This record gives sequence, C-alpha cells and structure tokens, in this order.
Amino acid sequence: MATIKIMQVKSRANRPVDQKRTLNSLGLTKMNQVVEHEDTPSVRGMIKKVNHLVKVVD
Repeated sequence: MATIKIMQVKSRANRPVDQKRTLNSLGLTKMNQVVEHEDTPSVRGMIKKVNHLVKVVD
C-alpha cells in the first residue's frame, strides 16, 4: 500500500484536547517533525481533522 508523509507546521499550543490527541495518534509531537503512515481512509480522516496544523509532504 502507498505511504504518506505528514509534517506538523503549526504549534499544538492553545488547541482543543481532541486535536492534540489526533496529533499524538499520528505520532506528531514536535514542530517540523515528519512521520510516515500508510495511506488509509482513517489516516486521511485524522489529517482532515487537523489540516490547519499539518501538511502532507511529497
């Protein structure tokens, strides 16, 4: 299956708890950190929920 790279571009400070938990679930804990996941609908949903904090890297 294809993989997708996700990078956190904005801080988690002053964000709702559910958005912080979503970032934790994606494995993002620091700014400019890049993680790689399989491209599944569940991962796409998590990215959509915090799309203002992350960006998909090619």
